[in-house]
Amino acid sequence: MNVLECQQLTKSYKKHQPVLQNLTLTVREGRIVGLLGPNGCGKSTLMKLIAGLLQPDSGQITVGGLPVGEESKALVSYLPERTYFDPKMKVSQLIRYFADFYADFDTERAYRLLGDLGVNTNATLKTLSKGTKEKVQLVLVMSRRAKLYLLDEPIAGVDPAAREYILNTIINNCDPTASIIITTHLITDVEAVLHDFFFLGFGGNILRAGNAEETRNETGGTLDQLFREVFRC
Repeated sequence: MNVLECQQLTKSYKKHQPVLQNLTLTVREGRIVGLLGPNGCGKSTLMKLIAGLLQPDSGQITVGGLPVGEESKALVSYLPERTYFDPKMKVSQLIRYFADFYADFDTERAYRLLGDLGVNTNATLKTLSKGTKEKVQLVLVMSRRAKLYLLDEPIAGVDPAAREYILNTIINNCDPTASIIITTHLITDVEAVLHDFFFLGFGGNILRAGNAEETRNETGGTLDQLFREVFRC
């Protein structure tokens, strides 16, 4: 079953050229998918469309067979590129906030993951480093029992030593039938966990897509090497 279907999506801002144009893609259940492309190619815009934060100019999106709306939003757990929490709030307050707001939030999982990462849940956000804030936000998003996780640059601000743990957290803390879409420019760091990939070019076109392992076998190289070839200036 497809957890996500995007059909002929087009999105532009005011009178500018479309960020996405006639984009079509599908994501099956239980897959970890890399949405990969240069800055400005529309990756974050696509994530916001799927999350229901933006409306497409044309085209359709369904999540779990449902059109984007109140019901589909309950199936999606979205991690934006930027931290949006009140800096005066304590981490423990954020946990209670998520537990109150989301019926599928697992409080025990959140405390366990934050403990593993050495995050002080009594600390206020403003006292934490940029990387630690991103860890907190990722843990809160992954502590929901969603059907589709949208992770926009989840490891960009995290120190390299913590990336492996965070990627393992992403893999091991969702239902086997749930799917995860990750946008990142750190392809080497995430490549090992990806089942499938989409290379998104400027103008919102899919330049290449496929199964990550099969593509490596066919090309004899890594996805990072293929990415550099496809997007060579």
